[in-house]
Amino acid sequence: MRLYTKKLLQALLAVFLIIVIYLNLNVTDLSSNVNRANGALPWGDDFNQKKHSSILFVDKKFHDHVHARNGVKNVSRALKSSESSSPLSTSDAVYPSLQYDSDDRIQKQLKFVPESVIKRVKTGETVAMKKILVYSGTGSWHIPRGSTLFKEQKCAVQACELVDDRNKMKEADVVLFQHPPPGMQDRPANQAWALFLLESPYHTPSFSGSRGVFNWTATYRHDSTIVAPYEKFVPLNASLLTRTPLKNYAQGKTKTVAWFVSNCGARNRRRQYTDELSKHIQVDIYGGCGTLKCPRFQSEKCFGMLNTDYKFYLAFENSNCRDYITEKFFINGLKHDVIPIVMGAAPEDYRRAAPPHSFIHVDDFESPKELAAYLHKLDADDALYNEYFAWKGLWDNINTFFWCRMCSLANDVEQRGHSSYEDVEKWWRGPGVCIGQDNWRKAAPTRTLIGDLPIQVRPNPP
Repeated sequence: MRLYTKKLLQALLAVFLIIVIYLNLNVTDLSSNVNRANGALPWGDDFNQKKHSSILFVDKKFHDHVHARNGVKNVSRALKSSESSSPLSTSDAVYPSLQYDSDDRIQKQLKFVPESVIKRVKTGETVAMKKILVYSGTGSWHIPRGSTLFKEQKCAVQACELVDDRNKMKEADVVLFQHPPPGMQDRPANQAWALFLLESPYHTPSFSGSRGVFNWTATYRHDSTIVAPYEKFVPLNASLLTRTPLKNYAQGKTKTVAWFVSNCGARNRRRQYTDELSKHIQVDIYGGCGTLKCPRFQSEKCFGMLNTDYKFYLAFENSNCRDYITEKFFINGLKHDVIPIVMGAAPEDYRRAAPPHSFIHVDDFESPKELAAYLHKLDADDALYNEYFAWKGLWDNINTFFWCRMCSLANDVEQRGHSSYEDVEKWWRGPGVCIGQDNWRKAAPTRTLIGDLPIQVRPNPP
């Protein structure tokens, strides 16, 4: 009996070791895990609470966890105090509207100080502390309770504290949800309910039963109340967006297209598109969907190949949905010396979020064969290839300080009043938001999403 038990344990241990070795020999496609929608964190486990004196906004980037797990260092710059020296007090510019549809309003929100707060500070009155209840718990977000975060990040408005005791939910000014409110549809009149979503509509639960209860949305969509993109690129100097590249980015590169992926069954048929593309140009696939392997413990070296060996990288998302642009593009692509070939959001979404002429969208071509012909053309012409790097050194990604912006808006409710989404389900996954296996050229003309937002602003009575 003992011998049988010993052999069984040895067999189980062997199986476990085989699984671990297999997983470490594959570079994971981060968006392949649909459960990330339920456990998404806005930064990694190492929440940094260091103090800084020379800059206004400091600390980890909002989605640092995405590329931290991918072996890529956080190289985003902090927003300097000189860039936020003029507080913005007009609320019209910080909320979704037709007028500001082309803008995600992130930088405006970072500078936003509600008029009610300014008035109290000028008259020496105390600014009332706003409670933000994180319904899933602050521990799951790896953030400290209380007002520590707002002070350490030197937010424009710091009169907020983070809480997670659901028993004290009635005391909260803002409640942040990642799921439909369980069994709760009657929102107290004095509260703002915010819906945080990080995954595509295909990988999130239904909100059809949550009509008229959410006041704010916090997603990667540019028409969200608080836009939470995977990354935010901005020009370092608004008067100089491009210049002649300082080096030849094609020099020494002998390979064409690379792809790191493990989820082979994405809804938009990206694998099938790649199979067709590979008939016309060499595509090296690393991970569970290809023949090439790259150990996880060498991920930095693996992604380093994009700088030295490859000219193009397939930054293919798992869903073709508006504004759904993840670290595959921003970090794996733009942060390396390679041209990202993109599939996912609409072409205009990428143009709005990316530096000029920094990517190639598959839907700009009639077929994979036509795309391959263009890639061969760039491969043979260093001058044309280098035009895609004219933005390098002039743009960088910044910290978007999600909680700072939420605190500013929480302090604006008194002045602006409550607004609500009559049908957040329609806004999130209504017609035109996702197109399945179609492409954006053949889909119905993309519409201005903000125009369909059933938002009503209800000012508080005087």
